[in-house]
Amino acid sequence: MASHAPTPGMGASPPQSVEKITRIAQDYEYNPLIPLRNWLRTASTLLREARIYEREGHDEQTYLLLFRHAQLVLVNLAKHPDAKDEKYRKALMEAEKEVRINLGKLEALKPRINKRYERYAQLMRERQARTSHQETTSSKQVQPYDPALAGVVEPLEAGKNRDLAVQLARTEISRRATVRKALRQAGVSPEEEQSRRTAGVWNNWEDAMDKNGRGMDNDLSRRIQDVRLNIDQQTHANTRPQQMKLAQPSTSTYKYPSVPRTKPLEPLPSASTNVSRDGKSLRSEAPLPPPKERFESDQSIFTDGASPPPLPEKVLSTPAPAVPEKGQPMADGGSSRPDLNPSSFTFKPSAYLENGTPLRTLWLPPDLRTHFLVVAAPNTRRNLETCGILCGTLISNALFVSRLLIPEQTATSDTCETVNESAIFDYCDSEDLMVLGWIHTHPTQTCFMSSRDLHTHCGYQVMLPESIAIVCAPSKSPDWGVFRLTDPPGLKTVLNCTQSGLFHPHAEANIYTDALRPGHVYEAKGLEFETVDLRPKESRV
Repeated sequence: MASHAPTPGMGASPPQSVEKITRIAQDYEYNPLIPLRNWLRTASTLLREARIYEREGHDEQTYLLLFRHAQLVLVNLAKHPDAKDEKYRKALMEAEKEVRINLGKLEALKPRINKRYERYAQLMRERQARTSHQETTSSKQVQPYDPALAGVVEPLEAGKNRDLAVQLARTEISRRATVRKALRQAGVSPEEEQSRRTAGVWNNWEDAMDKNGRGMDNDLSRRIQDVRLNIDQQTHANTRPQQMKLAQPSTSTYKYPSVPRTKPLEPLPSASTNVSRDGKSLRSEAPLPPPKERFESDQSIFTDGASPPPLPEKVLSTPAPAVPEKGQPMADGGSSRPDLNPSSFTFKPSAYLENGTPLRTLWLPPDLRTHFLVVAAPNTRRNLETCGILCGTLISNALFVSRLLIPEQTATSDTCETVNESAIFDYCDSEDLMVLGWIHTHPTQTCFMSSRDLHTHCGYQVMLPESIAIVCAPSKSPDWGVFRLTDPPGLKTVLNCTQSGLFHPHAEANIYTDALRPGHVYEAKGLEFETVDLRPKESRV
């Protein structure tokens, strides 16, 4: 399992050297008992987050995530017990190809990061030389006008900036949707878009959008078509050997993981996923889980035993599913401010794991759970559980739930099991969404996390430490809750659990906890979301 390290250079944090960032990036816990398909999605999430941080100008966090991705793919996944399985060979090769390309990015980021760190270190030496100890202590307080000390962005406290969070989400999600639409109009497939982004050949083409009117779809489409034409011409004249050549490690106290040079198979597109940050300690215990009523079926939800839920690799033999009708369309833009730039802000960590690791704020639309209960009502009346997937994105170092995905599923009174899980991830990849957690009902039970729920959620939290599980118990009070596993002891306890029964006890009492305030989850009125139902129409009633 990948653990999480400090977020260097974010907000008021002092700059850090490349050498220190590299040490942080390698400081994570890897568990080979977790299926390789889950790790491949984790690696893909790391890249997705790195791209967002890069676009927002956070060099240090971009470097950390890219280096961690390289370490995970080349050092850990290459030796995973499942790596010898033929069905993973192509996906592993694609991941290694991404590492080769990203090594060039790492080399480009390194001098910028070190220059900023050296400037900061020199400034601190000069201040210490000319001031008394008391003045030095005072001068170490971050000054907002000093980028070397305060960083280049404005740090925000989530609780005091709900309205700004809503505006940022509305503006940035709309901008990204416009970009995706323009790409499709330009004839760029999702697969080609991912390939171009990974190769870095589009650079900052998104900045070509009109700052005063970011919805210039046709103009952007023409720009992208021009870029494609230029790229195609360059490809015939030059195969860009400098991109495929491995960057030479610098003469420092660390070196990049070595890339295997030969493989018998051709690469194929891989799936997408995460990690990150530093810390203090936390907090309250979760409600004690009451016993569920007698279970009449042996169906499980997502997974079994100590393994995380089976988040599958992409299905390559069939195209991604068409986007279904939206059950809840996004509200119109309203009074969103087009001048808001996510790179100008960063949300501070709002809570910490029990081991001291900071958690990024996760913003939740307050209407989402009530809408989910409407979707789930036909099953609830028949005493059947319903589950949904919480999807969203990363903006300004905070996570925003913007999509409620209802997967194809089978259910009993005590379980809900997804069907055709590859469709979930194909859809998320096509929409550039991150999986941020899940939501499910307890039609007649109280609001708690069963042992089966804990094993299910373990797979989500391995991929993303901020992942949440929402439980809706409409017939009880309290009728809902937002939970996460404690870490420690909860996450390791569930990962190492070998029991397979639906309702089995765990030795630890505080295995999960409330994620709402004072946790890392905030509700913000005005946050917009869509509902997408992947179930066959006949199973929705």
